[in-house]
Amino acid sequence: MGGGGRGGRSRTQRKHFRQSRENVWKRSKSDPDPSSSISDTPNPSWTPFATENSAFDLYYKEQRIVDPQHWDQFVTVLRTPLPATFRINSSSQFSDDIRSQLENDFVHSLRDEVAEGGETEAIRPLPWYPGNFAWHSNFSRMQLRKNQTLERFHEFLKLENEIGNITRQEAVSMVPPLFLDVQSDHFVLDMCAAPGSKTFQLLEIIHQSTKAGSLPDGMVMANDLDVQRCNLLIHQTKRMCTANLIVTNHEAQHFPGCRLNRNHERMELGSNIGQLLFDRVLCDVPCSGDGTLRKAPDLWRKWNTGMGHGLHSLQVLIAMRGLSLLKIGGRMVYSTCSMNPIENEAVVAEVLRRCGGSVKLVDVSCELPQLIRRPGLKSWKVYDKGTWIVSYKDVPKFRRSVILPSMFPSGRGHQDLADGNCSVDIRNEVTNGVNGNAGDGIQALESDNAVMSESAEEVSDFPLEHCMRIVPQDQNTGAFFIAVLQKISPLPATPEKTKIEIGEQRVEPGNHCLEDAQALQINSPEIAHEVLKVVSGENVNDNEPNTEDLEVSPVTCEEQNSKETQEPHNVQNMPKRIPGKRKLQIQGKWRGVDPVVFFEDEAIINSIRDFYGIDENFPFNGHLVTRNSDTNHVKRIYYISKSVKDVLELNFKVGQQLKITSIGLKMFERQTAREGSTAPCAFRISSEGLPLILPYMTKQILHASPAVFKHLLENKDVKFADFSDAEFGEKAANLMPGCCVVILGKGDRVASETPKVDESTIAIGCWKGRARLTLMITAMDGQELLERLLIRLDTEKGFSGHVDKSCNDDVGVGVEPLQELNSKTDDDDDVKATLT
Repeated sequence: MGGGGRGGRSRTQRKHFRQSRENVWKRSKSDPDPSSSISDTPNPSWTPFATENSAFDLYYKEQRIVDPQHWDQFVTVLRTPLPATFRINSSSQFSDDIRSQLENDFVHSLRDEVAEGGETEAIRPLPWYPGNFAWHSNFSRMQLRKNQTLERFHEFLKLENEIGNITRQEAVSMVPPLFLDVQSDHFVLDMCAAPGSKTFQLLEIIHQSTKAGSLPDGMVMANDLDVQRCNLLIHQTKRMCTANLIVTNHEAQHFPGCRLNRNHERMELGSNIGQLLFDRVLCDVPCSGDGTLRKAPDLWRKWNTGMGHGLHSLQVLIAMRGLSLLKIGGRMVYSTCSMNPIENEAVVAEVLRRCGGSVKLVDVSCELPQLIRRPGLKSWKVYDKGTWIVSYKDVPKFRRSVILPSMFPSGRGHQDLADGNCSVDIRNEVTNGVNGNAGDGIQALESDNAVMSESAEEVSDFPLEHCMRIVPQDQNTGAFFIAVLQKISPLPATPEKTKIEIGEQRVEPGNHCLEDAQALQINSPEIAHEVLKVVSGENVNDNEPNTEDLEVSPVTCEEQNSKETQEPHNVQNMPKRIPGKRKLQIQGKWRGVDPVVFFEDEAIINSIRDFYGIDENFPFNGHLVTRNSDTNHVKRIYYISKSVKDVLELNFKVGQQLKITSIGLKMFERQTAREGSTAPCAFRISSEGLPLILPYMTKQILHASPAVFKHLLENKDVKFADFSDAEFGEKAANLMPGCCVVILGKGDRVASETPKVDESTIAIGCWKGRARLTLMITAMDGQELLERLLIRLDTEKGFSGHVDKSCNDDVGVGVEPLQELNSKTDDDDDVKATLT
């Protein structure tokens, strides 16, 4: 349900998925084959990237990220490919079945397939993740693809990932949502959400205890700066089939507050909310991403200290905005996939400093006790132009636009310190000139000639040991940083247009990216370009066909852990010299995004109610929306929960401050095929919306025995007379033409006409034509459901059979009038993200 819905976008998205999910350890086509005719002797040690960087080693040794005696182990693990990990969707109907299949089947069948790295088990559950719903595989993505013995396991992962029953996600990326302590009634904001693995995880949590036909009281608002990234986010979360999600498109540091009336106190979130505040905020900010070196080894050659320096200010701004949107008593998690203290402890310390006691750093050492983590640093240094600097007073005046007070443990600026003698490496200045790199001095680092300032090393006054660092060697993962913050009172009042002091300059917060660019303009253009790629992006109109894909270094936590890259959130003010074309968005209040409109056509709503016999207790009024302002030509109708409805109404009252790219759950879709035009009801129930509305339906329902259900799944299109159960075929023939639902009965019996629908009910949407019943689910859905059904029935010893591989064919082949019925027609469903 992406904004605009113009043709051509799906080609770009598919191409983008293929490119962004490419295994970075794989040799590119342009690289020479070491076993080619150029050399008679193959080179078995050939690797596509040099997995070392002496500047990196010296920098992090000095920062004492790990103890010196553990350094060799640390870098050794960093230079090995990252094992694959995945998470079972705990709210899925088949979550217990999938977990059981892993525990009782694959754990044993893969026992002898132990890869390198000291692991003793081929696959195992992550001990710190609740309920054995997250799993570690002792194989890289490359090994899963190439090893024939692992083929069945790989196919299992691909299918279940595509359906949405599992999510491929790096282990450390799963950690931040767990420390948010999300409840089902919470309003949650994911500030930098694309491509959506953590958002999906948050949705799982709020839906976990939901009963059939009901929705949780909470909701998730997932935000991302770039429209194209929002489309990736929509695709990822669409598999969740939720009515409790809003996807927005804003700069995270300027996310709208949506305050209805500035002259009265905030009203609590409920039926009439006055300001959009959140119980929980996930602040997984753009970062330099060196914690993902195991997944993206090309970062070894690109790494330099300036990458962290260039993002520090933006990270502080995003974190402060997140806290301002947080309710008193609420919890915010700040996280990065960087190891750099300038992006981690320094940001947390600056946030605590600005909040003046209204926010505290929470000690979560007792939570998830089996997760191995290390305390945050209380002391660190800043490296700039060949010099290690331990205090801001030692920063040369001409460098104070780049090296900020907030980067140091004390956070004290020059106004707070006596301006002592600056220790500067004059030799390095002469070599590099005034136009040196913001993070240069790499040559000095490599030769170990870096100068150390003479000031005493600072130690932070804040309890930064409550932060946590996850390092690769402890649990065979990537690296990550997490801090848990709680808002205990209102933030200190600030003027309407607060200016932020940066060195000796004062700039508007809205110009943070211009500020970063200006700081870099005094440095070498080559290195500045690398850093600017970290703090830049391209705003692309998703409505234009053949949109150019972005080519950006992997830099953000969420993108690194899914390999679906997302630019950092500061694109709108970037200088024109940033490469790449900017696509203009030219329609609607928010350019390029279709409006959200409440659907209130009583004639259509009543026809839907009557045709499907929907109980009056199912709330329709105010819960249906569409993306077409012309209500006479509505193609899709979406359903929203009460919490989303409240937020949407507030957004209308405040002048549509939220730029919404996706909202709610696709519930009904207009049928335009030949047979559909003659049906009494013009709208069919979407497969996504069926579980929610099924408990309230009283008409257009069929109950099938397992044999009939299997027959229908295998053949996809069956004439009434061809069903082995003649009574079922007769009942199908007597239905009204149009959409209907087939419910699986238990055992060999056909369920009664009024069965109780619960979480275990298995049902599929079909189309009742003149002489046949046709499935209205995708081939992938049909294949997965059939395999799951056979496993379940075989376990119950009530049925036996095998999977007919014809399920891999297009559903509904040979049924020309109903081709539209047999594939998801939403534009976003054209994109298929496969687990490679």
